[in-house]
Amino acid sequence: MSITAESIWAPSPSTTRGQPTQLSADPKGERLAYANNKSIFIRSVNDLSLSTQYSAHTTTTTVARFSPSGYYVASGDLSGTVRVWDCVGEGTTKGEYHIIGGRINDLAWDGDSARIIAVGDGKEKYGHCITADSGNSVGEISGHSSQINSVSIRQQRPLRAATVSDDTSLVFYHGAPFKFNTILRKHQRFIYGVAFSPDGSSIVSVGADKQIFLYDGKTGEAKTEIGAGEHKGSIFSVSWAKDSNKFVTSSADQTVKIWDAEAGKAIQTWRMGEDGKVSVPDHQVGVVWPAGRSDGLIISLNLNGDLTYLSEGEPAPRRVVHGHQKNITAVALSESKASGPTLFTGSSDGRICNWDIAGGTAGFVDGDGHSNYVSSITSAPDGRIYSVGWDDSLRSIDATASVFTGSATATDGQPKGVAATPGGGLTAVATHKGVQTFNKDGQKQKDIHFRTMSPTAIAATDDLLAVAGDDSTLHILSPTSLSPQHKLTALNSTIATLSFSPTSQYLAAGFSNGKISVFDTATWEVAISRWSSHTGRVSGISWNEEGTHAVSGGLDTNV
Repeated sequence: MSITAESIWAPSPSTTRGQPTQLSADPKGERLAYANNKSIFIRSVNDLSLSTQYSAHTTTTTVARFSPSGYYVASGDLSGTVRVWDCVGEGTTKGEYHIIGGRINDLAWDGDSARIIAVGDGKEKYGHCITADSGNSVGEISGHSSQINSVSIRQQRPLRAATVSDDTSLVFYHGAPFKFNTILRKHQRFIYGVAFSPDGSSIVSVGADKQIFLYDGKTGEAKTEIGAGEHKGSIFSVSWAKDSNKFVTSSADQTVKIWDAEAGKAIQTWRMGEDGKVSVPDHQVGVVWPAGRSDGLIISLNLNGDLTYLSEGEPAPRRVVHGHQKNITAVALSESKASGPTLFTGSSDGRICNWDIAGGTAGFVDGDGHSNYVSSITSAPDGRIYSVGWDDSLRSIDATASVFTGSATATDGQPKGVAATPGGGLTAVATHKGVQTFNKDGQKQKDIHFRTMSPTAIAATDDLLAVAGDDSTLHILSPTSLSPQHKLTALNSTIATLSFSPTSQYLAAGFSNGKISVFDTATWEVAISRWSSHTGRVSGISWNEEGTHAVSGGLDTNV
C-alpha cells in the first residue's frame, strides 16, 4: 500500500507586531507567495486547497517575491541568504546567495527578471544588488545608517531603485549597475514601505509617522504629501493598482484605504474588527493589489495572520482566510457534521482551527480557547471535541457549531494527552503527575497519581484505559475506577503515542526510538513487532475503520 500526497493546506503568513509583512502576487494575479517558519508557500488565490511549499531554507524565512516573468521566486531568511527557485516546475533551486549578515526584510526584481536587490538588517551593509542567475554584483546599496525595510525597482528603462529605512530616509538609485543618486528625508519616523507605480512615473512611501509621500519615478524628486491625518496608526504596507492611478495602504489603525494618487484623497476605506473597538490582532501589516485581474481584488493581512479579500467598490470583505501561524501540535477528526468529516487542529500558540476537508479551508473555533500550547485533541461520538493545553486546562468544543462550550476545567498538572471513551461517558487526561477522569459536564470523577513515573501518552476504550510512562512502562487501568488491571514493563523504549483499534482488539504503541508494537488486548502479548520503518520518535498512530491497517507519523518527517 502506497501513500500519495493530494494537497498541502497552507498556513497563514508569519507576522511580527510593529513590523511590515511582505505579500507578493504573481503577474497573472492567480498565486500569492509569503513566508511562514522555515518555508515559503505559494497559494492559489481562487482555490485555497492548492498550494506548494518550498522548504530549502535552513533558517526562518522572511520574504518572497515573484519575478515579473512569473517563473521564479526569490526568497530571503534571517541569516541574510537569498534563494532563487523555480515556482512553476518542481521548485528547483537556481541559486543560493549570501547577501548580508542579518535578516532579509525585502526583495525586488527588475523588469527583465535578471537582477535582484535584497535589503535588510545587516552588520556591515544593509543591502546588495545581484544577478538572479549567478549572484554577481551589479550595484551597491548605500546611503542608509540603519536597517532597510523595503525596496522597489522601476520596471522600465532607465532603471531606477528606491530603498527606505529606519533612519527615516528614502535613497534613490540609478542603474544598472545601481549606485547612489540622492537621499530624501520627508518622513519623521521609520519608513516601512516604498513602491514604484507600474508605469514607472511615480514612487510612494509610507511609514510609522502615518504619512504618505509621492516622488517622481525618473528623477526621485519629492512631489507631494497626501492624506495627512487620514490614517491614525503606522502605515505598514503599500501596493499600486495596475493602472498606476490608485494605490492601497494598510495600517495599524485596522484600516485598508484606496487612494487616488492624482487627487491625493482616500476614495475607499475598510476597517477590520468590531466597530469602535481597538484590536491589536486586526492591525493590517501587509497588503497587495494583484495585477492581471479584472475584479479589483485586494488582499490584506492582519497581525493574526488572516488574509482578507477585498474588492474595490464593495463595502464588505469578500472572504477571510484563516489558518495556523505556528506549529500544529495536535489533530483530531470529527464525523459529527452532516456536511462531512471535519478536521480539528491545535497549535503551539493555543489556536484551534476547524478544516473543511473537501475545500481545504480553515475557520477558528469561537470563544475563549487555550492561551498556550495545545498538547492533545480527541473526538467523542457525541459530537464533542476535547482539547488540553499547557495552560493546564481541559476544554470542550461543539464540533457542529465549532464553538467552545462551558468554561475551562483545570487539571492538576501539565497535560500530556487526552482520550475520550467511545461511549462518550468519560474523558481522561494524562498530566505529568497522573491521570484524571471527567464527565461530560467537566466534573472530575477520579484521579490517580504515579510516584515512580510520569505519563507520556494515553488512549481509551469503554473498558480499558492505557497509560504509558516515561520509565518505559505501560499501565492498563479501568476507565471508571482507575484501578490497575495490567502492567507491561521493560519495554524497549519510552512510548510516545498510543492508539486502540476500532474493535479494541489491538493497542498500537509508538516508541521514541521509531519502533511500533501492537499488543493483543486479550493476552497483552505482542501481536506485531515488525513495524519499524521510522527512524525518529513516532508522534501519532491512527487505524482504519476495519482495524486491518494503521497509519503513523514521526519526527523523521515520514508517514
